[in-house]
Amino acid sequence: MSDTNSIGLHESSASQLAERLNVLLANYQIFYMNVRGYHWNVKGHDFFQLHTKFEEFYTDLLMKVDEVAERVLTLGHQPVHAYSDYVRIASIQEDKEVHDGEACVRGVLQGYQALIDLQREILSLASDADDEGTAAQVGDYIREQEKTVWMLGAYLG
Repeated sequence: MSDTNSIGLHESSASQLAERLNVLLANYQIFYMNVRGYHWNVKGHDFFQLHTKFEEFYTDLLMKVDEVAERVLTLGHQPVHAYSDYVRIASIQEDKEVHDGEACVRGVLQGYQALIDLQREILSLASDADDEGTAAQVGDYIREQEKTVWMLGAYLG
């Protein structure tokens, strides 16, 4: 009996990666809903600019939700799919009743920073497991999100 999964990774490594990817998935889902809420509820003189930017962010986040879930499946495991589980395992918390544009931007910035930290952890695990697929995926996410963090920081001054 082999201890590797269908893509040739050791099952113990794949299981550990799937568990951390499910945590990432939960964080993406909560963050997605936060940004969706910012899009719907933002008020202020930057409304038009922020409303459009938040839509761009949440559209990208939704795509990544699907990609992370599919990576869990590729590793031979089941993605978490109950919102109650997302709330329980995510480090990003629901952000309710936020209307001020600057507060919304701070929420987006903090969300991306949390994702980057978690993705760096997953990148290290994936590298140790010789899991190029997961490493490439989260590496790409980190690269683009670091630029977004820089831009959000510049916006906030």
